[in-house]
Amino acid sequence: MELVCPAGSLPSLKAAVDHGADAVYIGFRDQTNARHFAGLNFDAVTMETGIRYARARGTHVYLALNTYPQPAGWPRWQTAVDRAADLGVDALIAADLGVFDYATSTWPELRLHLSVQGSAANYEAIRFYHEHFGIKRVVLPRVLSLRQVEHLVQFCPVEVEVFGFGSLCVMMEGRCFLSSFAAGESPNSCGACSPARAVEWRETPTGLETRLGGMLIDRFGLDEKAGYPQVCKGRYQVNGQTYYALEEPNSLNTLSLLPQIRAAGVTAIKIEGRQRSPTYISQVARVWRAAIDACERDAAGFVPRPEWVAQLNKVSEGTHTTLGAYHRPWR
Repeated sequence: MELVCPAGSLPSLKAAVDHGADAVYIGFRDQTNARHFAGLNFDAVTMETGIRYARARGTHVYLALNTYPQPAGWPRWQTAVDRAADLGVDALIAADLGVFDYATSTWPELRLHLSVQGSAANYEAIRFYHEHFGIKRVVLPRVLSLRQVEHLVQFCPVEVEVFGFGSLCVMMEGRCFLSSFAAGESPNSCGACSPARAVEWRETPTGLETRLGGMLIDRFGLDEKAGYPQVCKGRYQVNGQTYYALEEPNSLNTLSLLPQIRAAGVTAIKIEGRQRSPTYISQVARVWRAAIDACERDAAGFVPRPEWVAQLNKVSEGTHTTLGAYHRPWR
């Protein structure tokens, strides 16, 4: 299985490559990708440098162009596709039908992957993109059980990539409007869930408050770690109780499921975290490289090593990890 690692900067790209990534995914420094934050992503110089660095070490480079353009900004997405083709990236990760149509008609040799932002969770939807745009791979949303993934792979006409580690999303990716409700901008078109301009941190007598677009998302005590405000991961008062009403902050970790994921025919394991530091990338890539190699050598006897689990726990979001939708005990 291919290990696909995030790279939100040139140092992160180098960290991923140096610690065993088979491929890295990157984005331009604008609204065309779904991690559009200040200080993240690549300009022309760093992108060319990064691609050369990866290529020299046998690592593929995928470009995320996975937001949905609005009519007024359409030329920016066209230009982004052209730049990706000129740079010679190994694949373009897209979600929008118009972007796919432009890419296939203008650059027919450009390899296309369907982003998780495309929300394709069944093989009929994936087959549509394959038949009309010739996609070679799909990145599945993080809402499917392992049994559903296995079933989908059997009938899917393209390679399948799944998320293995990183922040979870409670929504079907590409269909969330929660931050748009609070901040007036959709991550699907502007590329930022909880845009920085709408984020507030307030010291109050009752604790540190985080707000988004003026909306109170959470309040932290002196002994609590304050997370970045996201509507889906806030604590709210519901029927007289205050708790994580939508989703508790934690990280997906499928290390224990590697043999089953491999047996299902999954092509690639994706690590989430283009917004995370080079140190995070180094630690996570190193663990997953070792784990995938061990699973390839002996899938039947594969057991996650305690030091791998401990290392991943250190960089997890929240206080614990979960198998997410892959494991549904109520079914």
